[in-house]
Amino acid sequence: MGVKMEKKEDVPSSTNFFSLKTFKLKTKQQELLIRVTILFLVYILAFITRLFSVLRYESMIHEFDPYFNYRTTLFLTQKGFYEFWNWFDSESWYPLGRIIGGTLYPGLMVTAALIYWALRFLRFAVHIREVCVLTAPFFASNTTLVAYFFGKELWDSGAGLVAAVLIAICPGYISRSVAGSYDNEGVAIFALLLTFYLFVKAVNTGSLAWALASAFGYFYMVSAWGGYVFIINLIPLYVMVLLITGRYSMRLYVAYNCMYVLGMLLAMQIRFVGFQHVQSGEHMAAMGVFFLMQVSNFDSVQFADDCFKSFASKSLFYVEKCRCKLLALLLYLPLFSIVDIIIKNDFA
Repeated sequence: MGVKMEKKEDVPSSTNFFSLKTFKLKTKQQELLIRVTILFLVYILAFITRLFSVLRYESMIHEFDPYFNYRTTLFLTQKGFYEFWNWFDSESWYPLGRIIGGTLYPGLMVTAALIYWALRFLRFAVHIREVCVLTAPFFASNTTLVAYFFGKELWDSGAGLVAAVLIAICPGYISRSVAGSYDNEGVAIFALLLTFYLFVKAVNTGSLAWALASAFGYFYMVSAWGGYVFIINLIPLYVMVLLITGRYSMRLYVAYNCMYVLGMLLAMQIRFVGFQHVQSGEHMAAMGVFFLMQVSNFDSVQFADDCFKSFASKSLFYVEKCRCKLLALLLYLPLFSIVDIIIKNDFA
C-alpha cells in the first residue's frame, strides 16, 4: 500500500514574519526606518545611562552648586521672573549676600522653570525638584539628536548616527549630565552643539534664517554657561581658516556677520556678561575677524557701488527729462490762462 504524503502548508517563520520585506517598503524607506529606530534607541540609551543614581538611591540633588541652582529655580517658580532677576540673596556668600540676577547665568533656571510650567499646564502633578533632577538627562538625550544632524550636515547620515552614539555614551559627558547633577553643563553642552550645527547649516545654505537661528542658539548658550567663550573663539578661528585658504563666500559673510552682531547684542542682555562682550580680551578675536571680513568684502562693496552709480546716472537722466516737461508745463500754463480769459471776454 502506498502511503499518501500530505503537502504541508508553508508557515512563515518568525524571522520572515519580522523582516522588512513583509512591510513592502522600498529600499530608501527601509533605510529611513532603520535610521529612525537606531536614533530612537540611542535617545533612550542616553537617558537611561544617566539614571543609575536615581535607581540605586533616590531622586535628589547632588553637590553644592546644583543645590544652589535648585534653590534659585524654586524661588523663580514661586515668585516669578521679575523677583528672581532682582533678588538679593542674603543667605549666599554670607555675610555679604549675593545679587542673583547679576552674578549667575539664568539659562538653566529659566529652562527648568519653563519645563515645570509646561507640565503643570498639561495637568502633570510634578514637583520642581523632580524636574531639576531629570533636566540634565533629558537634555543629554536631546544632544544626541543635535549630534546626529550635525554629523549628517558635515558628512552623511551614517556619520550622524556614529556621532549620536558616541555622545550618548561619552563618560565625560555622562559625569556632567547624570540625574541630580543640576548644573550649567546639563543644558550648556546641548546649546554648544546646537550653535555649531546652526552656524554650519547657515554657512552651507547661505540662509539668513539659519544665521538668525545660530545667533539665538549662541544667546541661549551665553545665558546657560560661561563656556560660551569656546564658541566665540572657535567660530572666528574657523572663519579665519576659510579666509586664509581662499574659501571666502557671501554665504560665509552672511552667516558670520549675522551671528556675531545679533549674538553680541543678545549676549549683552545677560547682566553677568554685559559690556564684557566688547571689552574683555577673550572676545577680541571675534571682533577682529568681523572687521577683517568687512575688508575682505570690500571688492563686493565696490561692485555694488558701481552698480548704484550706474543706476543713479540712469535715474538722473529720467529726472532731467521729467523736469524739462514740468518746466514746459509751467511756462504754458500762464499762456493757457490768458487765452482762456480772452475767450471768455469775447463770448461774454
